[in-house]
Amino acid sequence: MIRNAENPKVSVIIPAMNERKTIAAVIHQAYQVHPETEVIVVANGSTDGTAEIAQRIGAKVICLPHALGQDVGRSVGAGEAKGEILLFTDADIVIKTRDFMPLTKAVENGVDVALNKYLGPIGKTHVHSVVLAKHALNILVSNPGLKGASLTTIPHAMSRRARDQIGTDNLAVPPKAQAIAIYKGLNVRGVHEVDVGKTNPRRGRTKGNDPLEGLIVGDHLEAIDWFISKSGVRGNRSDLTRNRESVW
Repeated sequence: MIRNAENPKVSVIIPAMNERKTIAAVIHQAYQVHPETEVIVVANGSTDGTAEIAQRIGAKVICLPHALGQDVGRSVGAGEAKGEILLFTDADIVIKTRDFMPLTKAVENGVDVALNKYLGPIGKTHVHSVVLAKHALNILVSNPGLKGASLTTIPHAMSRRARDQIGTDNLAVPPKAQAIAIYKGLNVRGVHEVDVGKTNPRRGRTKGNDPLEGLIVGDHLEAIDWFISKSGVRGNRSDLTRNRESVW
């Protein structure tokens, strides 16, 4: 059984819906990331005993009666976190502690938002629309060096200061949270690559169809709309010598 630190340095937020097979292993890996750690499991409409397993192990468990989505779970968990560093992962993929630590260390050393550098499958003639959306957003917000690194990809970490500047509610739309962080001048950096593509269970996908594709692309459009509302239609870019009032 684990014991959550009373004054944690790291808070690990794990949204979970019906993940009884993996939740224990995920918690144990997460708990080892720092000597002063709290693990928060957001049981998001779970009905298979996931919450009870997490409670028996010693994690703090927040139960949501209805399935509201992984990102809402992250938002709720972040609001409860007491640590100086917030680390986010999912309950269906067991990631080793050694892959968490570069992210938390980066935040400890001054990075505000530390991203997984995994870019997804990019060496294809027809690139997945979600991969394109990630690259397009980072270019728009003038951080092309991030390529496709994104808050939509776990694991990632951020400082409590970053959480407060972004706003916990905005964490429910990860691309928007990323746009806000960059717009506000936070240090957002791709830090360490974890190939979650190999271990993602890909539930609900049939014949190449991804049921989350439209949702994630829509989240990126919401992020772009927010950024344009703050920076103007050219995203803070100069119009150079164009005189758009002239009629030829």
